[in-house]
Amino acid sequence: MTHAALRIETDTVARTRPLAKSVDPLSTLAPDAFAWSHDGVEFATAGVLARVPADEVDAALAAIDVDNAVGSPGTGAIAVGALPFDTRSAAELVIPATVVGRDADGRGWITHLGPSRPQPSRPISEPTRFIVSQATDRATWNAGVARVLAEIESGRVSKVVLAREVSVEADAPFNLARVATRLRDDQPGCIVFAAAGLLGASPELLVMREGLDISCHPMAGTSSLVDPDALARLAESAKNADEHRLVIEAVTEIIGRWCAQPVHVDGPRVIRFGRLAHLATHIDGRLRAEFPPSALELARALHPTPAVGGTPSAAAVALIRELEPNGRGRYAAPVGWVDAAGNGAWAVALRGAEIDGSSAVLRAGAGIVAGSVADAEWNETEAKLAPALAALVRP
Repeated sequence: MTHAALRIETDTVARTRPLAKSVDPLSTLAPDAFAWSHDGVEFATAGVLARVPADEVDAALAAIDVDNAVGSPGTGAIAVGALPFDTRSAAELVIPATVVGRDADGRGWITHLGPSRPQPSRPISEPTRFIVSQATDRATWNAGVARVLAEIESGRVSKVVLAREVSVEADAPFNLARVATRLRDDQPGCIVFAAAGLLGASPELLVMREGLDISCHPMAGTSSLVDPDALARLAESAKNADEHRLVIEAVTEIIGRWCAQPVHVDGPRVIRFGRLAHLATHIDGRLRAEFPPSALELARALHPTPAVGGTPSAAAVALIRELEPNGRGRYAAPVGWVDAAGNGAWAVALRGAEIDGSSAVLRAGAGIVAGSVADAEWNETEAKLAPALAALVRP
């Protein structure tokens, strides 16, 4: 038995039962909780059974007996959370004490693994005054883009995703449940997530595993205009096609290591999310039956893809560390869940904010490749910041 498994009582049982009445899981979101909303499947956690290093999660879940009368995604024993962008940083997930959810047909369920501590009372009122500040000014951004272009010209890198930071200070704590609900309502088609104060609505599925079937939905190449002419330009853009190709090649190579047959690639095609459109590709594969990796293991192997880091990965990430001195925290890293059978789903933590009481930090990035123009990339980050800003800053 591993060190992680010793943290969990040997008689721990994850019991999942139907609920007579479905509830909205996001409406009960506590500041330290996890929530997930994707394709009609929604759940939120309460309480902590164990905090487990990411390397030990699969073994810890295997030590829990499962009594599951529902069988929907997210039921049974699961571990949840968001990993740090910097893979050198310590990473841990939470095995929650209680999970309440509903499936795509609206049927409710609840999983109990242990006692849940009482949830803190949520604010009755919401903030009414906000101060929005740019941590990355235009001059710093332009200098960063110029530096990346010089490194591309030198041959050190082919692409670097440069991110900038915006902060919001409010006159009262943000109500996370209402922020998450707004993101779900305003960003249809996105994966809405919350992980101990990190909230967002990501368009990008990093990886999902169901049995031996896995799927990814990588995106790279963006238009901040969504009129028909702009969408046509995005579809025909050689620059965006090259940027997208780098991502698809990296993802297919990594997941192909575990697949019994060549992976299936469908795309790219233009997909619109609100005020933004992206080039996106569906990638599907089937894992070999012997010792298949868990969804968590797949997510960690894929991160960071060229869509959020760059290529070659090591050189791009080193440049990101130099040009983004504040670090990225959990921005653009995997966020999601994994169960005791290795199934689960992980998104890329985009279009969101790190929220702590009345403070929020938002980040958005743009892929810098040969031919990139600093002003256009700045405008792209503005469009990517807009969904989270709209959910936080209300008139």
